[in-house]
Amino acid sequence: MGFVLSWADRLVCIDLDHALLDGELRPWARRIVDGLPETYIEVSPSGTGLHIWGFGSVGRGRRIRRGDSSVEVYDRGRYITVTRQPFEDAPSKLADLTRVIDDLL
Repeated sequence: MGFVLSWADRLVCIDLDHALLDGELRPWARRIVDGLPETYIEVSPSGTGLHIWGFGSVGRGRRIRRGDSSVEVYDRGRYITVTRQPFEDAPSKLADLTRVIDDLL
């Protein structure tokens, strides 16, 4: 099960690839997660990544690699699988991620 992202609904997914190592959040991913407003975060299908869901605008999707971190940000033209496996105490609500997206890009 998943979503096809469309610019019309303003839904955004920030995909943190390989953010978890042996179930623990890597330091680079912890900095991102700790800077988020209260929004839904789930473990990705691989079990090693996170999907951060919220609202915003990206335009063209982006992949950002810095050191061992890999972050993808999408708001349209992508199918994102949903696991319904919340990360930590993620709330069941979506926040505006505009500031976070600006900081990442």
